[in-house]
Amino acid sequence: MEATLPLLILVLPLLMFLFLGLFGKYLSHKWSGIIGTLGMGVTMVIAYYTAYTYFFSGDFVDAAGNRLQYVVFDQQWLSLWGDLSINLGFLLDPISALMLVVVTTISFMVHLYSNGYMRDHHGVYETGFQRFYAFLSLFSFSMLGLVVATNIFQMYIFWELVGASSYLLIGFYYTKPSAVSASKKAFIVTRFADLGFLIGILVLSYCTETFNFMSMTSSSVGEGLYHVDVTSAEGVKTMIESRAGQMFLGGSIMTWALVLIFMGGMGKSAMMPLHIWLPDAMEGPTPVSALIHAATMVVAGVYLVARLFPLFMVNELAGGAALDIVTVVGALTAAYAAIVACTQVDIKRVLAFSTISQIAFMMVSLGVSRGDVGENLGYMASMFHLFTHAMFKALLFLGAGALIHAVSSNDYTAMHGLRKHMPITHITFLIGCLAIAGIIPFSGFFSKDEILASCFGNSMVAYVWMSLVAGLTAFYMFRLYYLIFWWKEHKVHEGHHAPKDQPWTMTLPLIILGVVAIFCGLVPFSEMVTWNGHPHHAHINWTVASVSLAVSIVAIGIATLMYRKENSLPAKMRSLFPRLWQGAHHRFYFDELYMFITHKIIFNSICKPIAWFDRHIIDGTMDAFAAITNKASYAIRGLQSGNAQSYVWVYLLGALVLGGGTVAIIFLFF
Repeated sequence: MEATLPLLILVLPLLMFLFLGLFGKYLSHKWSGIIGTLGMGVTMVIAYYTAYTYFFSGDFVDAAGNRLQYVVFDQQWLSLWGDLSINLGFLLDPISALMLVVVTTISFMVHLYSNGYMRDHHGVYETGFQRFYAFLSLFSFSMLGLVVATNIFQMYIFWELVGASSYLLIGFYYTKPSAVSASKKAFIVTRFADLGFLIGILVLSYCTETFNFMSMTSSSVGEGLYHVDVTSAEGVKTMIESRAGQMFLGGSIMTWALVLIFMGGMGKSAMMPLHIWLPDAMEGPTPVSALIHAATMVVAGVYLVARLFPLFMVNELAGGAALDIVTVVGALTAAYAAIVACTQVDIKRVLAFSTISQIAFMMVSLGVSRGDVGENLGYMASMFHLFTHAMFKALLFLGAGALIHAVSSNDYTAMHGLRKHMPITHITFLIGCLAIAGIIPFSGFFSKDEILASCFGNSMVAYVWMSLVAGLTAFYMFRLYYLIFWWKEHKVHEGHHAPKDQPWTMTLPLIILGVVAIFCGLVPFSEMVTWNGHPHHAHINWTVASVSLAVSIVAIGIATLMYRKENSLPAKMRSLFPRLWQGAHHRFYFDELYMFITHKIIFNSICKPIAWFDRHIIDGTMDAFAAITNKASYAIRGLQSGNAQSYVWVYLLGALVLGGGTVAIIFLFF
């Protein structure tokens, strides 16, 4: 494959960012939106062509039918020591080709949708329309650079760019204190996680003496993953075996490296306990929420684990606990976020906790992908759910934006009975709810079924746990659906217009994503994306599927009974479990816990004593030296008065003292 078209996938968003950022002020708002959207549209078409060529041309499949990794280009940027260097390149393989499709699709839909949503929204049309599109392009460039990285240090560079651009987008309404606070919170929390990621990279490079993904993963089980030349990676394999087995604090070096790298993924994907930034990130514009929380930034952690999955497998075969940690963190996060989502009243925060829960589903699927190495089921299911979730979650977020735009509120209490006023939004939002609930034949059914089947084949505890979480997902999504579109008739206040479907720039993305959310589950995913490049033919495990479908239907039935019409059941349920409901409504006080740790312990008990020591001891000592020097200088200032007679007098006096001292010494000793 020629490097020109893949390179344009990265160059075009970067050019759009520079052009709109530098010259957008000279363009009209309309043309800024058109240029930004067209730039992303062209990028999407090129990404589609690149992915289609990779999957269907037959040029990237070996004689045995296994998909190959292909480096489109790889240019050395920094040479460190020995063979260790940092390169900038473009790696094409099943998961990077998948992510090219996902990122560009959602980004284009958000660009198109924003032409309608951001017009005169909080005054943006007058003050920041061009800036908004410049930030969107920067974010898209950063995410695309991350997914096609040929080495882990290039991934880390774009990883940080994603964090910086998300900070700009979350805090886009910089005149709102809550938006500024949310952007700082997201930036600080993810920076702590990224510190672990960086340390993990350094430890991993110590074990492997390379940053290159293909070298790290090509021969980790002795036969060559991704079916590249094994001999070129034998040195890496030997290095892994000799160094990665070294122990530190009860774990191997490789285990610590992978856990620290996973810490970076926990921050970006909002896994417990580093999840607190994502609900507050809803302060950004709703299109930003769709872009960041549907298919891009939050799945970066899942993509990171998937990219290094061969190393996680090696660690598992060697008795390491890295995959166990991924599984446990994912399972706890999925249940926590689902429970909290059942009690939220802000529509965007319900979807935010839903995102956390669904990303955790993907993590669990990767974590339990062990005994099914030959079938790749857990790995494939995780990537499959990443793909389907991106489509229906973007649909739900953009639908939420249409609702917020219509009623000027995020609170579902202002949205009752909107199905008659907004029929297109109603239908598309219902499609998203059915898809995330896993109802056949919508896309979420197929990907969720594969995850549960993987859990069923590897861990019954994980299977039962995740099945219950799937039931909670169906419940809280249809709770939200009924409270918005049913419950009771929407009251139009005096002086306000009745809500209605939004302009075509906002409605068309909803329709497109609604159609995709219905049919994308039919993609032959198991034959396209597997951890070792070897395709397999998946089939629906009807035992698992029937149970999960029944659980979802029961959960939807309970939500229908409680929330389709106005009644007293929700209040009765809250009264039965008041402490549980209160705790869940307040996110189980994680934010308060962080505030206590940071303000009461770190700031008051640690930082204040250190600040006192710095001001009074360190600064005081330096001030004392300065005071003594100043007083001594003041005392002897007359020695340099500029009076020649004084100088002669001092000189004679000194000569007399010196002479007298000399005579005294001679008298004493001789």
